[in-house]
Amino acid sequence: MPRMPDPAVHQVRLSPRAVARHFNGFVGSLRSATPETRGTYARALREFVRWFPRDGSFRFRVGDVRRYKRYLETRKRLSAVSVSTYLTAFRRFCDYLVRNGVLKENPGRYVGGNSRPATHSREYLSPEDVSALLSAVPQADLRGMRDYAMILLMLRCALSEIELIRADMRDVYAEEGRRWMLVQGKGRKTKDERVGLPPDVVSALDRYLAARGSARPTEPLFASAGNRTRGQRMTTRGIRDRVNTNLTAAGVKQGKVRRVTPFSLRHTAALLMARNGATADEIRQRMRLGSNATAELYLQYEQSRDEQQQTITKEEHGALPVQHD
Repeated sequence: MPRMPDPAVHQVRLSPRAVARHFNGFVGSLRSATPETRGTYARALREFVRWFPRDGSFRFRVGDVRRYKRYLETRKRLSAVSVSTYLTAFRRFCDYLVRNGVLKENPGRYVGGNSRPATHSREYLSPEDVSALLSAVPQADLRGMRDYAMILLMLRCALSEIELIRADMRDVYAEEGRRWMLVQGKGRKTKDERVGLPPDVVSALDRYLAARGSARPTEPLFASAGNRTRGQRMTTRGIRDRVNTNLTAAGVKQGKVRRVTPFSLRHTAALLMARNGATADEIRQRMRLGSNATAELYLQYEQSRDEQQQTITKEEHGALPVQHD
């Protein structure tokens, strides 16, 4: 980490109005970024803009940044990953201020984010959970058929929310004797990868599209069914609401008792691959990850689960010595 500057030298006093104005300029400078990246930075930095006038003594010093980090951890009670995201947005904002001559140096460079967790923080779904979830999705109407197809794509193909949102009608096609779907993942500017669709996913998609009726190739594959937004592309919030509704109906999501989220479905897809003998490279390719590091976590989790099960089996069959008090 670079040497910290003298806190008495590098400090700048800005009014809340000036910070708000620079915030708007920073967001406007992100035109070349993807809409998702731009939205993430804007949402994360908006917290700093709200906190800034309440703090009252922020002068863009290293100690000030550390105080903001403590606020995120203790008052906002954000997760380690979220704190890192908020600090990354703040650093990018300070880079913008340096380029525009407002700051001489970026104080955020001297305050690190939290370390990445060694294991995934969200719970996985057991095979029984998966069965309960799929059985709980009502398929008597168009919305239910759509929800069922989306959930299957998350469970069977490890599709993320953003990949579902970006999908168009023309992205599902037949080639080489099977059905495929083009996907555009997080941080990608084009649909440069494809995913093979298992038979049960194909069947669910066909039922949904048949009920939906004719549509142009450029229309969203998963359209909103709400009265005011009918036919429009679904949003991240819309998909999460629908998945959470079905998780709750299935009894899988139980408030604070189990930390199950829509992203748990993608985790579950990876874990099922590991359970079926997939390698880290195969999981990385299937989930469209940047490296094998995340894929290795799934293999480690599955290996640990197997070791625990073997221990239980040995105890049940008397293979392990019984310790007496």
